[in-house]
Formats: sequence, C-alpha cells, structure tokens
Amino acid sequence: MREVEMIPLSARALITSAFTIALCVPMGAGCAASASPVGPPADTVDPPSPQTQKDLEQSMHGEAFANASYRLYAAQAERENLPSVARLFERTADVELGEHFKEEAALRGLVGSDAANLRAAMAGERYESQKMYPGFAQQAKAGGDSRAAARFSEIAGDEGMHARAFGAALRAAESGQGSVPVPPKAEAVQVPQGAPEVRAQQTKTDLDTALHGEVLAYAKYQQYAEHTKDPAVAKLFHGNADVELHEHFADEAKLAGLVGSTHDNLIKAIAGERYESQTMYPTFAKRAKAAGDSQVAERFSHNAEDEAGHARASQQALDGLS
Repeated sequence: MREVEMIPLSARALITSAFTIALCVPMGAGCAASASPVGPPADTVDPPSPQTQKDLEQSMHGEAFANASYRLYAAQAERENLPSVARLFERTADVELGEHFKEEAALRGLVGSDAANLRAAMAGERYESQKMYPGFAQQAKAGGDSRAAARFSEIAGDEGMHARAFGAALRAAESGQGSVPVPPKAEAVQVPQGAPEVRAQQTKTDLDTALHGEVLAYAKYQQYAEHTKDPAVAKLFHGNADVELHEHFADEAKLAGLVGSTHDNLIKAIAGERYESQTMYPTFAKRAKAAGDSQVAERFSHNAEDEAGHARASQQALDGLS
C-alpha cells in the first residue's frame, strides 16, 4: 500500500469519460488563468439561491475533471510528437482550474477557516475509505474485475490514512497542541493511450464516480492550501492533492481507458466545450439571473465565452491533424 492520503455532473464530464456517471462525494484555454481569491465574494450579502448553488457545484465538478483530463491528453500529445497540441491542452487545463473552478469556488464560498477545511477534508476521506471504495471493491470483485477491486481496496486504505492525517491536523488547529503530520508523497503514474481494463458495467460506473471524486478532492485541496496561513497545513493539503491526482486518478484513468489518441482526445474535448458553451453555461446563467444572482450569472456567461474559444482552438488543432 502506498503511504499517502449529490450532484449530477456536466455533460463535458459525460462526454470526456467513457462511462455513465453517478457521482456522490460528500465533502464538508488558449489563455492564461487569472488569480482570484476564493471565499465568499466581498460584495455578496446573501448566498446564492439553492438552484444556483447546485449549478455552481455541477460546473465545479466539470471544470475539475476537464483540468485533470486535459493534463493527460497533453502528455499523450507529447508522446505523439505534437507539442503545439500539448501546449493547447495545458493552457486550457490552466484556465479550467485556475480561473473557472477558482471563481466558481469563490462564488460558492468553498474555502472557510483551516479548521472548517480540515473537517470537510476529513469527512470526505472517511466516507471514501469506509463506504465508497470498499463498496466499489466488493462490486468489482463480484463483476469479475479483480484488478479494479484490488486497486479500490488499496485506495480505501490510502484515504483512511489521509483522514487520520487531516484529523490530527484539525486537533492541532483547534487546540494549539500537537503537530500537523508530514504530507504524503505521490507515486506518479503515467497514463498512456489504452482501452478500458474493466468489463462489468457496474465497475465502469463506480470507476467513473471515483475518477470524478479524486479530481474534485484535488481541486478543493489546492484551494485550501492556497488560502491557509499555516505552511504545515498548506503542505499537507498539497501533498494529499498530489496523491489524489497523480496517483489515484491516474491509476483509475488507466483502468478506465480514459486516454485515447490525440485525434480522439480532441474530438472529446470539442464536444464537451461546445456543450458547456452552447447549453450548460447559458442555461445556468439564465437561471442565476432569474434568481437575482447577478454576479454568478456574469461568471457563467464569461465561462461560456471561454469554452467557445476553447472549442474553436481545439477544432483548429484537430483540423491541423487532418
């Protein structure tokens, strides 16, 4: 074992993954990403409406998954000696996480005090280690996917260690006694082009849920780390984030056959970006505006424009391959 650590998803997530999504993880593009604070917006007195909150959460799921997927697509483009396409995927990934996710997290009020953030992280890790991954392992074994079952069980153990580390850090933060544990080190996993390594439909569904849970945890932990004033807590969040992305997500991506050829990866990216720019974000913006959440509506409209630009850039790259 490595020493480490309900919301429907956007159609980009449905398109960029080969499997059906049923995500439930309880936890408390050709341009440069902007640096934005994360937390309740300064000029927002009341929280967004319930529907707007759901739309923010759904879009955050999609942005986190796009960021992680595009990183893998970039690596595949490099393997195919397509550096310009790799850079395109990398730049787009930067925007999805560094601008879109960050801004939406701020509007949602994701980041709280260190204690609140540690408590949320601990709760999520406990759920994954005690319920989600053990259940997935049992179902994968029953479906004949022994390799996936073994990996799910191993990740459950990792998440249990993450939960205990966050718990120790929480006690130190609340009592001023004790120390923050040393952060885990990820064992980076390469994800080359490949076919799915699982057969049972239930395993595919569970695997997709796990993939999205890992990247969401990564994105959240990065934000928590960025906004703490305690260097030890920041290192703990960064270390766990790296494990979630470079180890857990990567291993699961191999099982899922998430990465195809650069040609196929561009097609998936274009479909997802077009959906978000033409359907998802405009719908979210309209609902937010009707609910009086004008700041969120503006952000959704801005993101729709960005995603349209991403789709055009990816289409140009695809045309260049042809």
